[in-house]
Amino acid sequence: MTHKLCLVKFGLIGLLVFSTQQPLLAQVSPDAQRRYSAAVKKVLAGDYDRAKTELNGLIQQRGALAPYASYYYALAAYRQKNFTQSRLALRQLMDLFPNWRKMSDANYLLAAVSMETNEFEDALTAIQQINDPSLRTDVTKLEQSFIPKITDLNRLKKLNRAFPNDRVVGLSLIDLIQRTASDKDDLELSDRLTNRFGVPGGSNTQPTTTPSTAGTSTAGRSNIPTRTNRAKGYYNIAIMFPFRLDDFNSEKRVRSNQYIYDLYNGIKMAKSKLQEEGITVNLFAYDVDNDANKTLELVNSPAFAQTDLIIGPLYIEPNRIASAYANQSNIVLLNPIATSNDLVTNQPLSFLAQPSLNQQAHKLAEHARNLNTGRRAAVYFGSSRRDSLLAMAYVNELKQQNYQLVDVRKISGSVQAMADAMQLTGNASASVSSSRPVSTTQAIPMGHVFFASSNDEEGGRMLDALNRRHVTGPLLATASAFDFYRIPAATFTRRDVYLLYPDYIDPTREPVVTFQEQYVAKRNTIPSVFASEGYDMMLFFGRQLARNTLLSRNRSMLRSDTDDYLLSGFDYTQANENQVVPIVKFEDGKLVKIN
Repeated sequence: MTHKLCLVKFGLIGLLVFSTQQPLLAQVSPDAQRRYSAAVKKVLAGDYDRAKTELNGLIQQRGALAPYASYYYALAAYRQKNFTQSRLALRQLMDLFPNWRKMSDANYLLAAVSMETNEFEDALTAIQQINDPSLRTDVTKLEQSFIPKITDLNRLKKLNRAFPNDRVVGLSLIDLIQRTASDKDDLELSDRLTNRFGVPGGSNTQPTTTPSTAGTSTAGRSNIPTRTNRAKGYYNIAIMFPFRLDDFNSEKRVRSNQYIYDLYNGIKMAKSKLQEEGITVNLFAYDVDNDANKTLELVNSPAFAQTDLIIGPLYIEPNRIASAYANQSNIVLLNPIATSNDLVTNQPLSFLAQPSLNQQAHKLAEHARNLNTGRRAAVYFGSSRRDSLLAMAYVNELKQQNYQLVDVRKISGSVQAMADAMQLTGNASASVSSSRPVSTTQAIPMGHVFFASSNDEEGGRMLDALNRRHVTGPLLATASAFDFYRIPAATFTRRDVYLLYPDYIDPTREPVVTFQEQYVAKRNTIPSVFASEGYDMMLFFGRQLARNTLLSRNRSMLRSDTDDYLLSGFDYTQANENQVVPIVKFEDGKLVKIN
């Protein structure tokens, strides 16, 4: 629902009310504080019945917390779709505490309740009582979610007469007249309203998805409602991440999901950069974990109909629901860290911010072919699932190019264990052999060896193992196999080493230096690669929204055309996954991007 945006914002204010209002603190007992905080957390967690029981006790005490408890009681009832109960709680709140400092929030919730029950006059009357500027955007989106759905022309004209200054009502009436009416008086009314409010379009048109059907899969695109291609003044971005606010501890420096907050902080930095360019994006963060039901409820809410871009979710089932909604609503869904092209196959509106493992393998195989070092290859991989998936994708690429695959196997352990495991004298036909190692002191010529590993201690061992087995030829490896802070640069002088490095950042570039300085000044910590990735993808997709290219059939513009990105940029001209795959090499003691 629309008020869900305020639920997170005001919910946190409610939890912190004791630390921000000392006079109120003095009036509230520690037991009441504890009960109130626990009840609000239950509302945030969706445990509405138990929350209402606790809140009702606080309401009956008529103390300083009573208006806050009444608000959350009404909010819990609203989330349960018990609109009558929610309305009664709000009316009681307004009657008993007419000077409550958060009355704008109460009126906003009352407006949402009235919209849900089609009591539009009551809703617009409540909206007129809202004087908090911070709610202005949410109020507009609430109206846009309901008013344009009115198909009764007389009722919409009556609303316009009662609320002549309401822009959403005026634009909705213009649109309905132009679509359905032929009466001369109605057309003249449409002209007068057009002179006052402009032409319906952009963010002022009816939402393009019906909440009751959002989240369901669609067999084709012919019946999907299309959004207007007209540029508008702002874009709403839904960030659907597992923030896990219930477990949040501001004093905890390292969290298991710290990368989520880093991504989000980078996105917020890009928002400021876009604003400097005249592109306004509104970020709406939703705490979406691996819960399909909550995801479905979220995408079905009226507020979500105003979303222009979805970033996330990260889990499979929530992502499936969000992707189906994106397809139905004709908006783009961006997967921020995933590397599986299954997420974009037959999903025309889903994008990968990263290159898929298949794309990485394809680009690396192209690089290997351009080295012209021979057609014999060995492929090794570490113990993680990602290592094996990338290795098998690379094997498939080499097969298509008719390479002779001498050895393909999982390999780990000490240098000697790696050397002993290598089977480099025959054709493994891309299968894992269990034969004993062949001892030799003669050089074993290879076109190249590829090593995929997520263990940053194994890259150096692989180089030593190849030297111990007298294998000649370059090593192609994942950058994640090396710890560049500990391994000496001389390690890379013993043979040609080319590194697959999707998240490569050149620390000497001016945009990188500037970003790091700004990030440290704002966050008091050095940005992680996730912060940089969040910044880049929001900057790129924000610019594409403003250019109106994401839904265009002409993909020639879907690539980064500036050098102010922190990583290596984006290219979606051929597919919905990023086709930019950096390959780097040590030169003169430092990493240099060569592709």
